[in-house]
Amino acid sequence: MSPKQTAHVKHIPLRMCVGCRQALAKRSLIRVVRGPDGIRIDPGGKAAGRGAYVHDRRECWEKALQGALSQALKAELSPAEREALKDRMLRLPPDADGESDPPPAAGGSS
Repeated sequence: MSPKQTAHVKHIPLRMCVGCRQALAKRSLIRVVRGPDGIRIDPGGKAAGRGAYVHDRRECWEKALQGALSQALKAELSPAEREALKDRMLRLPPDADGESDPPPAAGGSS
């Protein structure tokens, strides 16, 4: 008898958003890192230092900046770092995740 062949399922690392505490795939979150040069956004996700993850949603960033992010990074945010992260938050669309009501369909009533 031949051995059974099973499909190999690729492991997808999960990380938790510090704003909403929801676990998602690591690649779908934004990493903020506390490194030797301060706290900054890590676009590649591999910078050295202690990291924390946040959704690309404004409400998650607001909760994170209220204190969850500094607690996760085990460091206080300087005013300059806080402003840089707040600037990143303000560039996000208000409904980036698509959870808002969809626009009404064009072409008449239902």
